[in-house]
Order: sequence, then structure tokens, then C-alpha cells
Amino acid sequence: MPMEKLKAEELVTSAYNKLKARDATGAAQLLDKALELDFENEEVKHALKCVHWWLEYTKRLDDIQEPYEKGGFILSLFKQYHIFLRQFDKAYDLCQYAVRAFAFSAALSFFESLLVEGANQNDPELLLLVGRCYKGLGNYDEALKFLAQVVRFQREDAEALAELADVNALLSENLAAKALFREAFFVDPGKVNMHFLESDLFLRLREKVAEMGCGEDDICEWIPVYGYLWGVFSVKRELKQVEVSRLKQSIFAMETERMANPKRWPEIKPRLLNRYFWLIDHYENSRSDPALIEECLLKIKVTDPDIYSRYTK
Repeated sequence: MPMEKLKAEELVTSAYNKLKARDATGAAQLLDKALELDFENEEVKHALKCVHWWLEYTKRLDDIQEPYEKGGFILSLFKQYHIFLRQFDKAYDLCQYAVRAFAFSAALSFFESLLVEGANQNDPELLLLVGRCYKGLGNYDEALKFLAQVVRFQREDAEALAELADVNALLSENLAAKALFREAFFVDPGKVNMHFLESDLFLRLREKVAEMGCGEDDICEWIPVYGYLWGVFSVKRELKQVEVSRLKQSIFAMETERMANPKRWPEIKPRLLNRYFWLIDHYENSRSDPALIEECLLKIKVTDPDIYSRYTK
């Protein structure tokens, strides 16, 4: 390998280390030098574009006063960043790992500065963000500690349940992950922030659901339906009686709204199907009258014949 190319590779490695240490400006300077030595290096060009993207968007941090808002602003950029990345044909993993380290460590520094205050140590929203940052940095044990605490405070927080499921999957605790994912997408699919979910378990499911023709806006609603059909959300639990009552009430409300507000049907349909599946599981677990299961199956058939066919085959 020519000396210039070798030196350029060394500069790229140093630039990634600068980025991990939250020095994006220093990383950009090293990448500029690398490009001068090897102007055809596609990874250097890619990394420069990514680093400059973050430098440009994080300029606004100087105008934000509160640490919580600073950290939240950094995390909010990930959605736009993922859209930005779609322009590239190839992903460079080392670059993206360094970028994630830069962003998550920067956000974490702001959030952790608030944890020294006793009142904030039991704030579920803050703990969720701290756990998310640790997960993004690959410190899954620490992430698990914070996210489990959030779920203890807020058992029906879909966003927290999904994050806890994700970190369990990353720790290869797949049974817990599947149960928690199913719970999260039952509580409220719209509240699950999919941009921060990174386990193979979830990413493979999301990709397969997208292949079914689901668009970006409605994929979260169909994930629990197909996740159930394909056995990904296969870990089930017995419902408490009060939960059964609430489940039946929500089904009735959705069936009523289907008639009253047809425009909302595309959103309601997958949620309704998901609830039918939960009710069938309850009837099976409690050994209820088989006629009740048949009634649910008929409702699924009327709601979506294709889903009914996939479920019964």
C-alpha cells in the first residue's frame, strides 16, 4: 500500500477516536488531511459528510440553556440523521459507530449532570433518556438498570417498554425481549420510538414488515400484527381480570369508531387486529368456551381476510 494511503488510514482512525471523545471539529480537521493524501477514498468522503452534518446541526446547542433540553435536542437529531444517511449506497460501520459515540456521549453528559440533584434521580423521563444513551453507547448493563427502573415507575409506558425490550434483546435475553416488545406495541404502537431500537430481533422484524408494503407512517401499527403471526411476539402472559375488561372495552370502542369515523380505519384496523389476538390468547389460556374464540376469528376474517388466512393456515 502506498505511503499516502497508509497515512490516510491512520488519520481516519485518529479522526474516529476524536469523534468518540466528542471532538467533532478535531475529527473533521484530521479527515480533511486524510482526503488531501487520498482524494479517492470513499470512506473519508462519507465520514466528512457525516461529521459536517453533526457540526452544522449541533451549532444550535449554544442557544439552548437547560441541560435537559440540550441532551434532548441532540437525540432529536437522530431521526433527521437517518434520513440524511439514505443518500449513501454504502454504510461504513466504523464511521457510524464513532458518530453514535459522539452523539450519545454528548447527550448523556447533559442528562447525567442532572442526576446529581436528588429530586431528578426518580424522574422517569430523565432515566429513560439516560438509559437510551447508555444503550446507544453499547453499555447494555447500565442501560438495563435505568430502563428497568423506568418501567417500575411507569408500567404502561410503551416507549420505555420498547427500550427495555431492545436492551434485553441486545443482551440475548430473547424471551424477556419478546414479551416486552409485545407489551409495548399493545399499549401504544404510536409511542414507540423506533429510531432508537437497534437489536437484530427488532430490526429484522421491521424490515420484514416493510417488505409487506407497509409505509414508514404505518409500519409501527402493523409490527405487532405480523410479529404475532410470525411468532416473534410469541411470549404471552395471562391477563388480569381488570385487563380483560379493559381489553374488551377498547375493542368495543374501536369497533364503534370504525363505523363513526371511517377515515381513521387504516390506523384502527391493525390495533383492532392486535387486540383480537390478545383476546384469543386469553380465551385459550383460560379455557373459555370455544364459541368465543370462533367469534373472534370471525371478526378477524371480516376485518382483514388476508390476516385471517395467514393466522388460520
